[in-house]
This record gives sequence, structure tokens and C-alpha cells, in this order.
Amino acid sequence: MRRVAGIDCGTNSIRLLIADVDDAGRLHDVVRRMEVVRLGEGVDDTGRLSAAALERTRAALADYTAQIRGHGAEAVRMVATSASRDAANAHEFTAMVESVLGTAPEVITGDEEARLSFTGAVATLPELVGQRLLVDIGGGSTEFVRGSGAEVLAAKSVDVGCVRMTERHLRSDPPAPAEIEAAVADIHSIVDAALAVADPDRVAGELVAVAGTATTIAGIALDLAAYDADAIDGTKLSYEQVAKVTGDLASADHAARLAIPVMHPGRADVIVGGALVLRTIMERSGLSSVLVSEHDILDGIALSA
Repeated sequence: MRRVAGIDCGTNSIRLLIADVDDAGRLHDVVRRMEVVRLGEGVDDTGRLSAAALERTRAALADYTAQIRGHGAEAVRMVATSASRDAANAHEFTAMVESVLGTAPEVITGDEEARLSFTGAVATLPELVGQRLLVDIGGGSTEFVRGSGAEVLAAKSVDVGCVRMTERHLRSDPPAPAEIEAAVADIHSIVDAALAVADPDRVAGELVAVAGTATTIAGIALDLAAYDADAIDGTKLSYEQVAKVTGDLASADHAARLAIPVMHPGRADVIVGGALVLRTIMERSGLSSVLVSEHDILDGIALSA
């Protein structure tokens, strides 16, 4: 076995996976961590990473670096996604990472992000006759990937995510109906463009959703008493379940969302935006159910390390 580490730094969270890779290319988790640092806070408006967001990210990365060294990882790959692509001062982020981690982050394109998400997710999914459509709903972007087996056939990344939609539209607590309507209209136009590339008509009925929005919705739909990744992984939700959870979240205020047992404190203020994205994707694609996976781009990064 070879011990590797992968770090995924997105708009909302920074995540760490230290794992052993066996001869068959399967990952065996040693450490899996997630911290909400909101690196992309305000980027949609200002075009820049704030000093406070950079400091929150630095503190989490310093902790991750200590764990990577303590666990003896032989290879490390850190990938940065939407916020780092969009920010005019991304060089400040790169310099900070180099000083803490000792290696530069790879600021990847949306298409690369999509392919890594697909690789990480399908590694643990059962084989399927036909094709899958995978969606990775992040803070600043959403990736759409259509593939067969482990092969990516089409990929598209678009600038719609839970943080971006919240900052752009959902300013009231709870969001006002007009704000929801504006967000949905925005999401519709962007999702339709992505689906034209991903072509869900070729998918044999299997939509797969990864990342925190989808896993949180699954935990709520399952009425879990606490967040349980094993219980959530592989859950299949109907459109009706996703629509109900989305409606309930949209009508609740921040305090009520924060009190939901599976809700991460750093996700309560942006979960409505993410849920609207997932609900809209199901509506516009015509796919009536979604398989939720706990494995995603982080696994893909670790495998590629």
C-alpha cells in the first residue's frame, strides 16, 4: 500500500483525505476531515479573496499539514476550485499555500474538476449498464459529468453554487418568495446550458449527486439523529423527497436550519441555495431520482496523487 493525501479547497470548505491505496487502486481512509472556511465569501461581488477568508483557510491548512506529516503521506496533491479561479488576487492564496503546505495548489479548470469528481464517485459505485449523470454542487460552481463505467463522455462546469446563489439572491431570513423566484430563474438558465452539453437523454435513469448539499439533504430526508456518512452513502432519493426537503429548508429561518441534527454549522446559511440547485437539476433533466454518494472530487484527488 502507498499512503497519499488529497486536499480539496473550494468556495465553502476545505477538505482533507489521507488514505492508503491498495494494488487494485482502492482507497482505504486513514483521515477524512472537512472545515467550512468560506474562502469564496464575497468573491461574486468583489472579485477578490478577503483577508479574513484567507486567514481562515490558512489556519485549517496548517492543521491539515501537521496531520499529513504525522501520518507519513508519501504524496500530496492539493486542488483549488471555483473561488480561486475567479479571484483577481488568487496569487495571494497560492503564496499562502506554498508557505504552509510546502507545495503550490493546482487551480484547476471546471472541466478538470468535473472529471476528478466523476473518478472519485464511480470508484465506489456498483457497475451500471448504461450511463450516469453526476452533479457536484459546490459553493461557487456545479459540475455536470456524463460517463459510462469510469470513462467521462461529456463534462461541463457552471458558475452556480450554494454560496454564489445565496449571496446573489437569498438575503432575507428566511428567504422571501421573490428571492427564491429570482434564484430559481437564475439557476434554470445556467442549468439548461449545462444539461445541453451533459445530455441527460442519454442517461439510463441514474443521476448521482455528490458533495455537502446532496449529502445534507439525504440526511434530512432519512431523518437521521446525527450526521452518519455510512447511512447517507448510496441513499436513493425521489424527486418528491428532494422537493419536500427543499421547501422545508426554504421556509425555515437560520436558527431552525441550524437545529437540524445533520446540519453542519457552516452550511446552514447556504443550504437553501444548494437545495434549489439540486431540485432544479432534477426538474430540468427529467430524472425522477438521485443516488447520493459520499465519495467525490476529494477521492479523485487522492487517487490521482
